[in-house]
Amino acid sequence: MKTVKVILFWLLSLTWGAVMTLCGAVVALALMVTGHRPRRFHCLVYFEVGSGWGGFELGAFFVVCRDAGLSTKQHESGHGIQNLIFGPFMPFVVSIPSAIRYWYRYAKEKRGLAHTLPPYDAIWFEGWATRLGKKYFN
Repeated sequence: MKTVKVILFWLLSLTWGAVMTLCGAVVALALMVTGHRPRRFHCLVYFEVGSGWGGFELGAFFVVCRDAGLSTKQHESGHGIQNLIFGPFMPFVVSIPSAIRYWYRYAKEKRGLAHTLPPYDAIWFEGWATRLGKKYFN
């Protein structure tokens, strides 16, 4: 059954979710050329780059910092499931809004205004990614 789920994940990632997965493949290739080693987290491929910053998801691939914990990997994997659901709409519904929100929060934190921010998972797509990741990638 596990093999069927992996095949289904990759089949959907390479068809309905191909936009983000193709972007992820390009980033993965660039990271491998620069000496980063691909790793597996369940059925996804990920890379570790830098430290202290979190991560981002690109279809069936994700990139996290070297000191990322299990919860960060689960969260990014949850975005991988969202990619299967939203497919070609993923960049507009989740990815771009998530990136904008991340950089907005980063700027507020740099100015010492972190206390004014709601919890990271307060917005629907982030909270849902965390819940999906914990449910399916435990």
